[in-house]
Amino acid sequence: MSKFNLSSENCSECPIRHRAVCSRCEVDELSLLETMKSYRSYSAGEVILWRGEPLDFVASVVSGVANLSKTLEDGRTQMVGLLLPSDFIGRPGRENVEFDVTATTDVTLCRFERLPFEKLLVETPHVAQRLMEMALDELDAARDWMILLGRKTAREKIATFLDLLARRGTLNNGAAQVSLDMPMTRDQIANFLGLTLETVSRQMNALKKDGVISFSGRKQLDVIDLLALRLATGDDADGGMIV
Repeated sequence: MSKFNLSSENCSECPIRHRAVCSRCEVDELSLLETMKSYRSYSAGEVILWRGEPLDFVASVVSGVANLSKTLEDGRTQMVGLLLPSDFIGRPGRENVEFDVTATTDVTLCRFERLPFEKLLVETPHVAQRLMEMALDELDAARDWMILLGRKTAREKIATFLDLLARRGTLNNGAAQVSLDMPMTRDQIANFLGLTLETVSRQMNALKKDGVISFSGRKQLDVIDLLALRLATGDDADGGMIV
């Protein structure tokens, strides 16, 4: 179990305050949220939710990374998404979990009991509006992921994955370089991107050779040239794919 505990924190001091589902809340609305929230931490590898079980709570990821996956009847498991800080877990209005949710790293969640939260959505338009925005962003991300899995080369897939971590994990304010604590092993990255472990290693080493990234530890990756990394994603300047 992670020792990271935010139980004494106020919502206004939360590290994901300006990106999470509560980002549009006024002071009185934050006070209402504080009356129904609780924090819980999970160790890397621990299952947060099992597919099909009752959905008793919804939550925001405060720290760490979790993954969404589905297991097929023959036992094969496919990772279908990552949950990064400020991402939302659960769907108000649904009584059961649609995916297995597993802590990839140590994770801390800000949890809300589902039924009180659903009532809050009716009474607090700012929360409902933000949740809708996040759902639409997730839909856009899913469409982008279809392009990544179906059309992008192995190099473009790796670059897109690293660019996602760089964009979501840091506030670099235009910096040309950024350091990342890699939340996944190369084997997990291969599963996520639909590649082999050997291909992931080969493309990582190629990006290193080209001066785009470097390694400063077993789980530490430095993006030396963010512009070059984004060019390697295969997307154009407007975020669409180059064809």
